[in-house]
This record gives sequence, structure tokens and C-alpha cells, in this order.
Amino acid sequence: MRFILLALALMAIVPISAASAEPAKTYHPKATPYDREADSMAEVDAALARAQETDKRVVVVMGGNWCHDSRGLAFWFSRPRFAAMLDEKYEVVYVDVGQRDRNIDIAQRFGIESLKGTPTVLVLSSQGLLLNRESAPTWRNAASRTGKDIFLYFNRFTPET
Repeated sequence: MRFILLALALMAIVPISAASAEPAKTYHPKATPYDREADSMAEVDAALARAQETDKRVVVVMGGNWCHDSRGLAFWFSRPRFAAMLDEKYEVVYVDVGQRDRNIDIAQRFGIESLKGTPTVLVLSSQGLLLNRESAPTWRNAASRTGKDIFLYFNRFTPET
């Protein structure tokens, strides 16, 4: 009888320990807009040209498809409510930065010398002036932010001084 109880106890414990050995499953949005092959500088230039014609701002999201936070922000941007607001106010460009070793010249062009994390989000005037120097590198926690906070930031964006 003791043997049977011991065997049952072991059978009950094994699945629990096996399950705990697996990595935790987290929500990873499917958004993967960062194109390694894109001519990102040309895309930024084109967005700035369109912004001048339409009196919009430009959002340059510097990230990577490997980055949970980069994909998280892109996911929010793809939601209908966000897409409508962004389309009205901004030209959006996604720039693949590899492991923060590609397209860094784009950040440097607008006064950001190095990327502290991904995504780094540049908000530019239609004239190419960086409007969010202080908050540009703070987006590396984008997947942890609420949709409401992200929406409010971009919908009510005011330049930092």
C-alpha cells in the first residue's frame, strides 16, 4: 500500500516539476514591421517630405523584430484606434536597428548619439527637429505600458523644452 501511495505521489509531482521547467509563456504581439533590408534613411526622408506637405509630425520607431517592446509598441500602433489617430497626426517609420548596431546614423542625424534600448522613439517636426529628446530613449518598456498611456502620449504630444 505504501508503494502505491508513493508512486501516486511521484506521478502527481512529476508533471508539476516538468511544467515549471518550461519557460513562462508571455504575450508577444505578432507585429513585425522592422525590415532589415529597407533603405531606412530614404524612408525617413520620404516621411519628412510627406509631413511637410500635410503639416504632420514624424514618428521614427527604432527597434527590431527580436525585441518584445519594439513589437509591443508596433502592435499598439496597428490597433484601429491608434492607427486612425497616428494617420491623422503623424507619418510613422519603423527602422530596424539590428542589435543596436544598424541605422544608428539615423538617430545621430537627429541628435541621439547612441541607442540605450529598443525601441527608441523619435518624434520629429515636419522640418526634422527632434521634439522629444528626453523621452525618446524611455520607450524600452513599451510592452509594459498601458494602451491608454501610449495613446495619450502621441495624441496629446507637446514638444519637450
